[in-house]
Amino acid sequence: MAKLVNEEWRRSLVVPGLGEFSFFSLPALEEAGLGPIHRLPISLRIFLESLARFCGTATVNEKDVEELARWDARHPARREIPLRVARILLQDFTGVPLLVDLAAMRSALARIGRVPSSVEPEIPVDLVIDHSVQVDFFGRSDALARNLEWEFVRNHDRYAFLKWGEGAFRKLRIIPPGIGICHQVNLEYLAKGVFVHEEKAGKLLYPDTVLGTDSHTTMINGLGVVGWGVGGIEAEAAMLGEPYYLLTPDVVGVYLTGSLTPGVTATDLVLRITEKLRQVGVVNKIVEFFGPGASSLAVPDRATLSNMAPEYGATMGYFPFDRESLAYLRRTGRPRELLELVERYYVSQGIFEIPQEVGELDYSQVVELPLDGVEPAVAGPRRPQDRLGLRSLKGAFQQLLTLPTEQGGYGKTSEELRTRVPVRHEPGAGEVHLLEPNGGEALSSSESELRDLHPTPDPASDLANGVAGEIGHGSIVIAAITSCTNTSNPSVMLAAGLLAKKAVERGLTVPPYVKSSLAPGSRVVSDYLSRTGLQNFLDQLGFEVVGYGCTTCIGNSGPLSASIEETIGAHQLVVAAVLSGNRNFEARIHAAVRANFLMSPPLVVAFALAGRVDWDPESEPLGQDRAGRPVFLREIWPRAEEVEDLLDAAMDPETFVRLYGHFGEMNPQWKEIEAARGEIYSWDADNSYIQEPPFLEKFSLEAPVRQACVGARALCILGDSVTTDHISPAGAIKTDGPAGQYLKGLGLGREAFNSYGSRRGNDRVMVRGTFANVRLRNRIVPGVEGGVTRHMPEGAMMSIYDAAMKYREEGVPLVVLAGREYGTGSSRDWAAKGSALLGVRAVIAESFERIHRGNLVGMGVLPCTFRSEIRLSDLSLTGDEMFEIPGFEQDLAPGQELTLRIHRPSGAIQEVSILCRIDTPAEADYFRHGGILPYVLRRIVAREAKPA
Repeated sequence: MAKLVNEEWRRSLVVPGLGEFSFFSLPALEEAGLGPIHRLPISLRIFLESLARFCGTATVNEKDVEELARWDARHPARREIPLRVARILLQDFTGVPLLVDLAAMRSALARIGRVPSSVEPEIPVDLVIDHSVQVDFFGRSDALARNLEWEFVRNHDRYAFLKWGEGAFRKLRIIPPGIGICHQVNLEYLAKGVFVHEEKAGKLLYPDTVLGTDSHTTMINGLGVVGWGVGGIEAEAAMLGEPYYLLTPDVVGVYLTGSLTPGVTATDLVLRITEKLRQVGVVNKIVEFFGPGASSLAVPDRATLSNMAPEYGATMGYFPFDRESLAYLRRTGRPRELLELVERYYVSQGIFEIPQEVGELDYSQVVELPLDGVEPAVAGPRRPQDRLGLRSLKGAFQQLLTLPTEQGGYGKTSEELRTRVPVRHEPGAGEVHLLEPNGGEALSSSESELRDLHPTPDPASDLANGVAGEIGHGSIVIAAITSCTNTSNPSVMLAAGLLAKKAVERGLTVPPYVKSSLAPGSRVVSDYLSRTGLQNFLDQLGFEVVGYGCTTCIGNSGPLSASIEETIGAHQLVVAAVLSGNRNFEARIHAAVRANFLMSPPLVVAFALAGRVDWDPESEPLGQDRAGRPVFLREIWPRAEEVEDLLDAAMDPETFVRLYGHFGEMNPQWKEIEAARGEIYSWDADNSYIQEPPFLEKFSLEAPVRQACVGARALCILGDSVTTDHISPAGAIKTDGPAGQYLKGLGLGREAFNSYGSRRGNDRVMVRGTFANVRLRNRIVPGVEGGVTRHMPEGAMMSIYDAAMKYREEGVPLVVLAGREYGTGSSRDWAAKGSALLGVRAVIAESFERIHRGNLVGMGVLPCTFRSEIRLSDLSLTGDEMFEIPGFEQDLAPGQELTLRIHRPSGAIQEVSILCRIDTPAEADYFRHGGILPYVLRRIVAREAKPA
């Protein structure tokens, strides 16, 4: 730690048996007259502690501390807060490209004769491999082992690269596949509550804070830990010693009162909160929960609410640390010494509490929500904020089926609604090519050999030979208990198991066309479901454990039966998926599934039994029992006391200690992977998964000269709610798309394509898949879905990638124009990286999602917004126009007003006022240097690197 300006802010804390510690005291800051700190929201006090601790360094001064200490709830000064966090959390989809960037930075230093090891994380980094498992095998006892085996076949090269990284970077720790989802592992194991830094003068205590490269990092807010999702580009800067700059936020207090009524779950509550806060408007704001209702919630329930902060648009959904938080740490097996430190530290700071009454703390706005008014609900069919009461789902879905597509419906006629088509499972025949585990040439396997390796659905779970079923509009083809949002919560997982038990005892079964799966967020969940005997009943309904990872929630739902998928396409059926996840954007769950509904785990089981979403759970039975009598949901829905009786089995400290004690023993395949060694990665031109990215190939110590944005063309003109799923390459790689053609050119067969997510370490694949989503609606090609545009001026229709490359050859800069909420969804770096590599110089939208806006700046792409009174549709753009942004080549200031000059084919010129959405001086520096990576690398060279 650097020498601080005000050592009087430091206080001593003696913990019996552990010794003496020091910490930077919030009460001491108030005693020094910096401001009424006891009135600040708890989350801002955690920020303030960071500023006080680093005050006197190059990035934090006393004015930074005083400005935040005097935060005005109603009119906060929009000043950037240079935060330092305690640690970084990665998942493998975002972690691999981040590690690729670090390796590229080392290679760039080596090329200019500097010390490569200067690129080294300064704070602890945990990478949890949880995004790569796919639901290929399901509904069978060996599904977990088979899916894990196939995961290693698909991802050998990526995993070897990650193992190199673990050896090359001292502070990088990797949690191998098959352990759990990063957010649940973070909640149950990684989070500490406090950190101890060894100084010459003694031991310094400071709060556990975290930035994660997954937007749902906010889940840890439920434990009282400050943390949120950022782009991998920003995480790289933070781990390399740069502060994370955050504009002073508004803090919205959500006052919870009462308690949930019987039959209502935490999932129902979070869907209501998501709907409510989207209406209030909390984008780029911090949400802090308080009140007696907040205190009454268990940590897993709080974590469910915090997890979905990105869905309601907030930076965080924070619950202050209290005795329930401490009890959770104890129940999950944290060491006694840590518990002692945590309690004494938070008490000493005056933040060991959840405020109970309105007015105790100053909030920018207070929103009240009585818990006893929450009702069972689902959300969908396209967005998590589109909440539907459970009893209204059937009517709402039927209305959507006939509503015109331009009004958000599916445009079906009344005659089409009656369509019912028989489907059968037809086992594959002939030869299938599989990639060798070592990444070498393809193997040719006969059908009999394939059964031992290739993910063929088991006859007992999928449509069995000779067993027919019928599907139509509203049929459920995917039912998945998945995602950390709910699998971290024992109450809803036990409820799902209890409902399965009662259903099996009544003789109910899941229709054979439903692909059902269970992907627990950690092995702890499997342990308590097994010990309570409930897993057996879930198994009988096809909810066998398929893996410990995100699976269906991120689109790794795996293939449907060929018969089903062909039938859906041939008859244009609007079939459905039900899942206990947090995201249901178009084409995310499965490209063939148009309607996706989020719901609690017990409801996933119930809807799987019903087999359709146009089912009324109040008046229609789930099915018939063995005696032919109707069975209604109310008859088998678990009672609250039944769930309560089993909760102790779910929170056994010894189980957490045992299951988080020896990762290697749980996954021997990870230990068997051989990896290269050395501080510089040896790039292999033949590796189709890992390639050195082009961002630093021509790195120099001088910032580049930016070219003017004149004569630009629109690559895409897009509408509202365009998500990172639409922009960033995700899901399956189409054979006939640019990325598929590229992989075929490498000699790879379709079976070896894997997914875009698995190939995020290869820019050659990813740039070809940017804007390639099958549901993308580019207004330059009206009436057409998919990643296509028109190349101007001749107007030829082609893939967005091909058009971008043609524009590059012609020296034409590109822009993207969009409506509201551009870039919502997952914090995918490649939504920005791909845009930059396509030649996009600026994105002009009506509004941006926080993380994607920052990622664009981090890649040297200028985000701009129209003035609030201007809507994109008012401009009547068709793609024939040319664009100019005067002053683009100059140094831009945060919030600077610019002009978008539109040159129409008629010769008319229209000028539209836009705002530069570079929001902070630090971002202005990043943009001037061409992005965060070259900026940070130049800083490293200036600060540390010496000639080799």
